[in-house]
Amino acid sequence: MSAQRTVLSTQVGIVGGGPAGLMLAHLLGRAGIDSIVVEKRDKDTIHATHRAGILEAPTVRMLTDSGVDGRVLTEGHEHEGTVLRFEGESHRIDFKELVGESVWLYPQNEVFLDLADARERDGGDVRWSVTDTEVVDLTTDRPGIRFTDAAGEDFEVRCEILVGADGSQSICRRAIPEQERTDNFIEYPFAWFGILAEAPPSAPELIYSNSEHGFALISQRSGTVQRMYFQCDPEEDVDDWGDERIWAELQRRVEGPDGLRLQEGPIFDKTVLKFRSYVCEPLRHGNLFLVGDAGHTVPPTGAKGLNLAFCDVRVLAPAIVEFFRTGDGTGLAGYSATALERVWKAQNFSYWATHLMHTQPGENPFNQKRRRGEFKAITGSERGAAYFAESYTGWPDDR
Repeated sequence: MSAQRTVLSTQVGIVGGGPAGLMLAHLLGRAGIDSIVVEKRDKDTIHATHRAGILEAPTVRMLTDSGVDGRVLTEGHEHEGTVLRFEGESHRIDFKELVGESVWLYPQNEVFLDLADARERDGGDVRWSVTDTEVVDLTTDRPGIRFTDAAGEDFEVRCEILVGADGSQSICRRAIPEQERTDNFIEYPFAWFGILAEAPPSAPELIYSNSEHGFALISQRSGTVQRMYFQCDPEEDVDDWGDERIWAELQRRVEGPDGLRLQEGPIFDKTVLKFRSYVCEPLRHGNLFLVGDAGHTVPPTGAKGLNLAFCDVRVLAPAIVEFFRTGDGTGLAGYSATALERVWKAQNFSYWATHLMHTQPGENPFNQKRRRGEFKAITGSERGAAYFAESYTGWPDDR
């Protein structure tokens, strides 16, 4: 340790100031548990990073009932269903009617802003723009985080519980010896070409469309900005795609007998989003606990990423509170197994929905016709539609 390093002490050290880390810090703070959060990015950069967001009802309740902010209700958009479109025919899945739940369209970067503002309002200790972060002594009763702050000063945080909420490239996960963890991983042979465009909404709810030309997702961002995606090769170069070509491709992915046409406008953001699924087992090593993308990632088709991270927090936060209030570590001991039950259900749904919606490279006509049968089994049966609705809107915490 550097002779110039300042040592700080807290109950919980959290690496990662995204939504999962900040929500955990917020819930702990409300219970009187001290924490320090360290984040390599600055607040403005994270907020400016456009991320889509479909929030399950329990996620919305976490934001509103815990006193974070109510903007999700005033500025978000409640969706009581979604549309599955196959070969130009649309079928609406009515979430409210089938399972009594809704989802909310509310961008992830706005969730982040609400949580960051709440930590600032409540006097939470969040260190932005840190560098040279490392975690040490994970299997001791005083694990540590070392980092250099934005002013160039070296710090070391010593805590009783260390949480890795630092995303898919997690340094916390990589600090777990390879022989102590199992990395479950698959990569998909396609990606999403995503755009943000200045245009009015093309539909009141999301449209998941599969055609012989491939998959497209028609989403919204606001009344004037729309988010859309279409299936592409993972190595696609965004510079090869001008606005006219992009709109032509999206239009042909959704065209059908009903004459559906997308509202077009200037495109101001283009990106290629590669698909992968990953699960680390276990989600605990010593006194280090992983939450969110640090421990697992899913393809975006099933809208599970942020929601699954908040599910982790809903399991871990009360276990930490119980430990500090009573000394009972039962909840902490069971955290990984409990969280992984939900993680693998979400992985299954995300994998299934991804293969349902996408055309596989080089697939033959049998596969597309089989997929048509699967679509009809879902949309033509109340029980089939209910399975999709429950999986998409989120399972109760006790299931």
